[in-house]
Amino acid sequence: MVGDGLSPEAQYDSRGGGRQALEAGNPRKVEPHAGSRLKSSRIHRAPAVPLEPAGRALVRPCVFIRRCAVHALLILFLLLAGLMSGHLLAATGPTPDLQAERGQPEAPQIGFKQVEPGTRLRLGILAYKGAEAALGEWEPLQTYLSEALPQYRLEFFYGDLTALRTAVSNGELEFVLTNPGQYVELEAEHGVGRIATLEQGQLAASNIAVGAAVVALRERHDMQSLDDLRGRVLAATQEDAFGGFQTVWWELDQRGMDPSSDLQAVLFTGFPMQTVLQAVDSGHADAGVVRACLIERRPDWLERYKVLSGIFHPELGCTVSTRLYPNWPIASLRDTPAIMARDVAIALLRMDAPTHGLSWNVPADYQVIHDVFRELQIGPYAYLRSTTLRGLLRTYWPLGMLALLGLFFWGLYTARSEYLVRTRTAALEQALKDREEAEQRMRANQEQADHLARLSVLGELSSTLAHELSQPLAGVNNYAQSLLRRLDNGRLTEDAVREAAQNIVLLSESAAGVLKRIKGFARKRSGVREWVVMRTLVDDTVALYRGMQRHTPDIDIVDCLEFGRKLQVDGLQIQQVLLNLLKNAQDAMRHTPRGQQRIRILLEEQPGWVWLHVQDFGPGMTPEAQERLFEPFYTSKADGLGLGLSICKGIVEAHGGQLLGRRAANAPHPECGPDAPGMIFSLSLPYHEHNTKTVDISGG
Repeated sequence: MVGDGLSPEAQYDSRGGGRQALEAGNPRKVEPHAGSRLKSSRIHRAPAVPLEPAGRALVRPCVFIRRCAVHALLILFLLLAGLMSGHLLAATGPTPDLQAERGQPEAPQIGFKQVEPGTRLRLGILAYKGAEAALGEWEPLQTYLSEALPQYRLEFFYGDLTALRTAVSNGELEFVLTNPGQYVELEAEHGVGRIATLEQGQLAASNIAVGAAVVALRERHDMQSLDDLRGRVLAATQEDAFGGFQTVWWELDQRGMDPSSDLQAVLFTGFPMQTVLQAVDSGHADAGVVRACLIERRPDWLERYKVLSGIFHPELGCTVSTRLYPNWPIASLRDTPAIMARDVAIALLRMDAPTHGLSWNVPADYQVIHDVFRELQIGPYAYLRSTTLRGLLRTYWPLGMLALLGLFFWGLYTARSEYLVRTRTAALEQALKDREEAEQRMRANQEQADHLARLSVLGELSSTLAHELSQPLAGVNNYAQSLLRRLDNGRLTEDAVREAAQNIVLLSESAAGVLKRIKGFARKRSGVREWVVMRTLVDDTVALYRGMQRHTPDIDIVDCLEFGRKLQVDGLQIQQVLLNLLKNAQDAMRHTPRGQQRIRILLEEQPGWVWLHVQDFGPGMTPEAQERLFEPFYTSKADGLGLGLSICKGIVEAHGGQLLGRRAANAPHPECGPDAPGMIFSLSLPYHEHNTKTVDISGG
């Protein structure tokens, strides 16, 4: 066996199962990318190391000493086991000579009395060329073990790398026979332990049997060594194939070359390995990686191909481009019984190539495989790649791209949101500004309307006002004429002058008071809210009303408020409302005899509110007139404008209150009843300016 420690027919693949044939003229080309397991480039300035067997080039002294100790202990163990098995054979079965006389084939019987007969023994074997090819290739091993271990019921499982890994993970095997690369991975992941290593026929040691050759077409004079692969397309079976790619990967790494960046591309063709040669022949690849001794199986290989950086090994009879590594191991799983592992190990070590077609040796040292994986940061050492910035980028670049896209769209969303916020804020500010301007215009118009309403009230009362002013002026004139006549008659005394002067002062002050109240009521100003005593406001309004009218009805004031109750109101506006209500009440009784005319004012409290009721004793209003009571420009007076109550309602609502009108017969007051005459107008004001909740006291 050569190259991979297997028969020449077994040299196509030792890493992966499945046959992914490369269609001629349509190879699958894999460009280097950030998600590839190919590690980042590391430039080594040390001179190139000459090719030599890995056992002499990579094994450190401590590893060599440890291996010698393991070999010594294993040889001692085999000697003891051989003595024990000899005693058992002598005691329980015919001797080899007797078996020969009977014509029975000689097969070692190893410890078959130490286990239950029929114990199941499952062996998984890597079938890199398919189950049928593997069955023919490993038939000598299957036949030998069936004869050497009759106490076991042997089951052989053939599968690719994935199937073997799954079977080991599920605990479906007791032993696994695979290539050295997968063995190292299974050792790290599942704790499998090797018990023997496949031996190479003419080699001095079994740890120099696996290698690779990088081949190119003979006419390619521009390609002589592995250094010439820079910027070229390299074909290989698959990325995790140890002999089909990873050994060459390590050689390139030692030359300071990274396949993912220094090569133009790596073309993974899949299995079988002949597809690599097809890619080279068709020109899809400049060179290809094949296992050692595979190219020599072609009769015309010397005329057609050449091996880059090739070194001929006489013990192999092949030319390789890489170092040589340990051969295939057979390993027991962590839960495999120790006695079963011992029986299988003894049986394998008794095989010899001339008789059984295969031979095994004590387990080889696979530390060199660990060294390669650690350098390349793959397999059990893949975690080392995540500790570098390039490793993180290579591993998580899809997430990084998603994060960048997320940040990009988030930035767009933020910018658009900021734009919309600014635009809508500007629009809102403009709307608020327009609203403030409209409110200012409305307040100005309201003040103008209030002023006009007050002037309208004054206009309606102008005749009476002239009469009220004429009385004190006439008195002043009479006293002045009397003083003049007394002066002319010589009867002017000091007492008469004093009496006349005092009366003149009183009459002038009375007239001045009337004019002052009228002037204050009629002047135009902006609304100002102040804390005022409600009873004082009502008294001043009644006094103003009486001073403006010639004949006023009797006005009764019923005060049920707490003494000194204050409200924050615009006193002039509330005075205007009350004057309007008093004027309407007197007008409603214009057909009532003067002696029966009476106005009643009631001040009362409810939780959070002060109510002011003005009741007349006239005929009242019809239901139709009540429905249009506060409608602008509606009036039942011949000389009215229809704005008084509408303006009064706006003033009260601006104070957070309400203005209601109903027939006295429908009012919920004890003094009123179903036969009560006239109308009642109710004005409500809150205790505090912020309390604007209205209360309906209409009684339904």
